[in-house]
Amino acid sequence: MASEAVDRYARFAATLERLREEHCLRVIPDGFPDGCIDMTTNDYMGLAAEMQDTGYCLRASEMTSSASRLLAGEQSDARELEALLTDLYGRPALLFNSGYHANTGCVSAIASGGSMTIVADRLVHASIIDGMRLSGAPFKRFRHNDVEHLRRIVAQESAEGHQVLVVTESIFSMDGDVAPLAEMARLRREHDNMLLYVDEAHAFGVRGARGLGVCEELGLLGDVDLLIGTFGKAAASMGAFAIASPVLHDYLVNTARSLIFSTALPPACFRHTSVMVRRLSEECTERRERLAELAGLFRQGIERITGTPNLSTSQIVPLMVCDAGRVLDLSARLRERGVLALPIRRPTVPPGTERIRFTVNASLGREDIEYVLDCISRELWNISG
Repeated sequence: MASEAVDRYARFAATLERLREEHCLRVIPDGFPDGCIDMTTNDYMGLAAEMQDTGYCLRASEMTSSASRLLAGEQSDARELEALLTDLYGRPALLFNSGYHANTGCVSAIASGGSMTIVADRLVHASIIDGMRLSGAPFKRFRHNDVEHLRRIVAQESAEGHQVLVVTESIFSMDGDVAPLAEMARLRREHDNMLLYVDEAHAFGVRGARGLGVCEELGLLGDVDLLIGTFGKAAASMGAFAIASPVLHDYLVNTARSLIFSTALPPACFRHTSVMVRRLSEECTERRERLAELAGLFRQGIERITGTPNLSTSQIVPLMVCDAGRVLDLSARLRERGVLALPIRRPTVPPGTERIRFTVNASLGREDIEYVLDCISRELWNISG
């Protein structure tokens, strides 16, 4: 019998206390005050903020799929959404329950069971890193957006007879900068053993003439072997998708464990998402232009306040604070002024790179941007530390 004196949870309590002392303890927010200017949302196009009546989506009998897609029988709503995406991208689409499911499932499936090495950007999302670990394949990291470093690694792996899966995001979620996709596509064309995997989570709906992402914007859709997009951001819904060749599509259906062993999203969700994807591709050109204008205005303002260049070229704009306590203080001060802007700390970013991650969305006005910038300029130099 275990001793009554033994605290079964002592190790976990000690970890929480250490996180609290280091200003890195996380809690789930209770909610946010009404009337705040929201600089945290990933609703980049503002579609969620003006959601139309979706009663047509909510047939009570269709609020659950009841099984994995490989077991659920007729799935006309999922098929319709996949057909819509296939038509837009020109290659087969496969739905997943979330971006995390898509990346862990696709990376681990593609890289396992062969002589493949994964080569990923140093700053790829945690879901990609988890997929790399699950694959069991060897993996290497190249310096962030450093194509020459990537080129050397690919050349070395090619010389050793290995296939290479190169993985990047198009817009990086914490820094807002864009991957050098044209150069990466050129490298792919030089190496027959290289596959290119691009996560467009923060670009889908936002970039490109039809909102298909940075790859569409640069004319590179045909140069990417696997493209990941998500519906929980600009599309104001939930779930994710992978775009791949017919062979890779069928391979994922048979090997992606996050697809095979997960109950599918409900039909009502697929129906709603189809509506939102059509809106993004057909109705949101002016919103994308407005978002680009507002994001540019905000980036310029941040550079003016800090006196340093901001590497972001997107709607995600970090304000580097580089101290956990000070970033918490700044977030609290901005909230008191009616600006919702949350602190980013480890493990999301490395210690010493703490920041406020601002996200601009198309529903904001120029006056909102100017007010937020004024609040930052007043509070940035007042924070403790």
